[in-house]
Amino acid sequence: MILEHALLPVRPEQAEEFEAAFAEARPIIATMPGFRSLSLSRCIETPDTYLLLVAWERLADHVEGFRGSEGYQRWKQLLHHFYDPFPIVRHFVAVVDDPTPGSPPAVAASTPNRQ
Repeated sequence: MILEHALLPVRPEQAEEFEAAFAEARPIIATMPGFRSLSLSRCIETPDTYLLLVAWERLADHVEGFRGSEGYQRWKQLLHHFYDPFPIVRHFVAVVDDPTPGSPPAVAASTPNRQ
């Protein structure tokens, strides 16, 4: 799995419009091959900054599949005019993946119980 990370600098006076446009854009990305999940969070200290995290099966699903799709053209139309400056997107691969404190690591969780 690949995790796309983008800090989205949205003009402060357009936050509500951005969130409404994002709600319209979300189904576009969710239908793309290789899409797994996304989260959009607003920064508490700098409310004009949003954190977008998108999980993809493979890097190519994002950079070739999504960005090369017709859906991406609509995504750009809905969202890109809100950014100032335009965000930098980075891709990450998990080193440790333990989302719940105290739970076993994801690899161990997928191992069948042996009795």
